[in-house]
Amino acid sequence: MKTLTVMREEVNQHLGKVGEIRATCRAESRDPSKEERQNMAHHLDQVEELEKQIALEERTQNIISRVEKPKGEVIKPDPNSHSRIEVGRDEQETRDKFHSFGEMLVAVRRACSSERSVDPRLITTRASGLNKGVGADGGFLVQTEHATGLLKNVWENGEIPKRLNKITLGGAANSLSINGLDETSRANGSRAGGIVSYWKGEAESATGSKPKFRQIDLKLNKLIGLCYATDELLADATALESVISTGLQSEFDFRITDAVINGTGAGQPLGIMNAGSLVTVAKESGQTADTVKYENICKMWARMIASSRRNAVWIINQDIEPQLFTMSLAVGTAGGGPVYLPPGGASASPYGTLFGRPVIAIEQAQTLGDKGDIMLCDFGQYVAIDKGAMKKDVSMHVKFVEDEAAFRFTYRFDGQPVLASAITPKNGTNTLSHFVALANRA
Repeated sequence: MKTLTVMREEVNQHLGKVGEIRATCRAESRDPSKEERQNMAHHLDQVEELEKQIALEERTQNIISRVEKPKGEVIKPDPNSHSRIEVGRDEQETRDKFHSFGEMLVAVRRACSSERSVDPRLITTRASGLNKGVGADGGFLVQTEHATGLLKNVWENGEIPKRLNKITLGGAANSLSINGLDETSRANGSRAGGIVSYWKGEAESATGSKPKFRQIDLKLNKLIGLCYATDELLADATALESVISTGLQSEFDFRITDAVINGTGAGQPLGIMNAGSLVTVAKESGQTADTVKYENICKMWARMIASSRRNAVWIINQDIEPQLFTMSLAVGTAGGGPVYLPPGGASASPYGTLFGRPVIAIEQAQTLGDKGDIMLCDFGQYVAIDKGAMKKDVSMHVKFVEDEAAFRFTYRFDGQPVLASAITPKNGTNTLSHFVALANRA
């Protein structure tokens, strides 16, 4: 069931669409077309229907807050925070908030226990099917601020997730199809999948051409985290928030990053290492096992699509850092210069750099000598979808004997590289891509 906040946001979205049509007509000094009138009427019908739902929900909440008598001792909110006695259309938003994620989890734990102590702030955030009188059916969803907060941390702080081209799905959608050009070559007659142009006089007559298209199909996959918390830890809301929030952020960041790099595409995102567009640079003739040479770096850089270089980053496993620290470019017989510039110092950057682009060490990269221990990637060319806020549920029955509560966190996500295959340039035989890796050096 939609909350008041969601319904009001939808009203604003529909009114915004109507406003856009009206603004276009005013700018062009004309009346709306038949199609535009039908479109406006549709959005206004949706607004009127939402207004009825909002009025019904507000009436329901007013009656509930007036007549409901919670069983047992009620956990009282801090008198200095959000009072239950609020009036106006924002009543739910003000009275149903917790100060912190930890405070909310403690309230959920008590509501699911034999104490039957239900914090009033949980009433409008519980999951469908919750019955206060039956503990086995207990389950609550985290209020929106805390639900999005965890994922926001992952997307803002995770080195790989924050660089992806991410789209959040709305409504009941669980998949997305993106139309794109099916381009595998930049030769004449192949650009944009088949468009051809001519200089005047080059040919007496021009041959018609057309582009070729492909679809990128993404379908949300489910990532689940399960966390147990003891009664002792639940007694300290501050500690609980720190332990669970920090642990979940780290774990979800790890799994999302691992899927983007190594995902199989079966029940999880398609990772770069398994994508058809990955370009693999061969090792040098006679190259020693488990080494990275300057020639490898140069050839990887040459295989990155030129337009992606400004956004590309180097992804490495920390095992190869000793190779980078000692890598140098020989100058004559008596000198040379460093190739890799470590963080700070010569690079004046929080990252080390190669060819001026950041070098980022991650656990998900393969170990030294294996394909994928060093990669050059433009993650803006990796398209991802999610469902927005993470869903969270709780049960005290899974680990009842151990005096532990189980908190379950669910996040839906999918992604894959934009290109289905590498691109062959107009001049030259080496394919190019947004993602380049160094081959095995065993």
